[in-house]
Amino acid sequence: MRIKRLVMAGLATLLAPTLAFSHPHIFAEARLEVASDDKGEVSELRNVWRFDELFSASVVLDFDKNSNATLDPDELAEVGQTVLESLAEYNYYTTALENGKSIKVSKPEHITVDYKDGQLLMIFAVKPAEPMPLKGKLSFGVYDPTMYTAMDFPTDDDLTVVGHKISACEHKVVRPDPDEVLAENKDTLTDAFWSDPTGTDMSKLFATRIEITC
Repeated sequence: MRIKRLVMAGLATLLAPTLAFSHPHIFAEARLEVASDDKGEVSELRNVWRFDELFSASVVLDFDKNSNATLDPDELAEVGQTVLESLAEYNYYTTALENGKSIKVSKPEHITVDYKDGQLLMIFAVKPAEPMPLKGKLSFGVYDPTMYTAMDFPTDDDLTVVGHKISACEHKVVRPDPDEVLAENKDTLTDAFWSDPTGTDMSKLFATRIEITC
């Protein structure tokens, strides 16, 4: 049960430390595809997360009920269901902005989990909870707002668009420089900390994202 609490705390960030003292305990490489439909709207955000070997091993220890040192299909399904239920509170680590307005995402139908080469792999898609037409400036990213889990995009190609309508829009990957973010927001960071001591709002300023202008 101790490892399961770690899984729940890590993936669902239930043990949210403050911004001042938080640092990543879990590391994952991510890929995000922003897809559009024929109506000219964002249709879904397709995620692939690959977790570090240490955390992956802890998940195996907790969910490997038959003690065969791996995760069988039913055990993988249990991991996926645990994450599916737990991350709803955190918008599935998804940030979506439409002309500066935050957009929630709907609960995915399922989260597919695999275990390969000692690493846990999660694949799922979420949809905007309200229409997001390809107009103005859109922004998308994946990050843990409490920074308990570090979500990294190894290359700019891991943040991409899919669909002929969205591909026609201008898009670029933004990797914020922490020093520049602090300098640009120095007048508001103190007030933001006292109003939001966990840093769940301000931490998104540091997150890698893809910006789309149509």
